Formats: sequence, structure tokens, C-alpha cells
Amino acid sequence: MRRADRLFHLVQLVRGRRLSTAAFLAERLEISERTVYRDVADLQRQGVPIEGEPGVGYRFGAGFELPPLMFSQDEAKALVAAVRLSQPWLDAPLALAAEDALGKMLSILPSAARVAAESLALYAPPTSYNGLTAP
Repeated sequence: MRRADRLFHLVQLVRGRRLSTAAFLAERLEISERTVYRDVADLQRQGVPIEGEPGVGYRFGAGFELPPLMFSQDEAKALVAAVRLSQPWLDAPLALAAEDALGKMLSILPSAARVAAESLALYAPPTSYNGLTAP
């Protein structure tokens, strides 16, 4: 993974959780804890308001907001799969809301990512499986 990609992913991981320990970040990024410490220090020097306390973890400073970021092709495919797999098990209003949310997400994707997500081949068990039935 390129360093720029790793730093971006590190920011995303810290952003998505209340507290993130160096051990958690190292495991998710497949790097050493020492590299996490160096990367966080570099981000802090560049003005990213990451706060950290030894033994507690990292978090963003109060009031810090990042603008919405774009989904990768794999993330978009994962969201399509999650909606498609869950729809048969949802009640009708919630299944419709999931479809609407998916449509909004697909509409903002770049064309290549949208095509990849929409063309996802998905094979799921029928709604009646092992004696269970969808509502």
C-alpha cells in the first residue's frame, strides 16, 4: 500500500470510531504500531487534529468534520450486495427505503464504479431456506 493511501485509510479508521488504539490501527493497516505512531505524528504536523493519549487511543478533536468521501469500487459492490441480500428479509417499507438509499449511493459514483457495482453477480439462497421464510 502506498504511504498516501495508508495515511488516508488511517484517517478514515480514526474518523469512523470513537477511539482507535494503535494496536487496532496497526492490525487493520497491516503495519507495526511504531509505524502508526509515526504516521499519526506526521498527520498531526500537517494539521490533522488527531488527539491521542497513551493507553487510551486516538480520536479526532471536538468539532472536526471531514467532507463526505467517495466509495471505492469494492465498497460500492459491498453496499449493493448488502442491500440485495437483506431486502428479502426486510419488511416492505424498510426494503423500499434500502432500495432508495442504494439508488442515491449509485447516482453519485463515478461511471466506472457505478457500472461495476450494478453488474455485481450476486447469488443468494432463496427466501425460504432451512425452514426460514422472509416476512
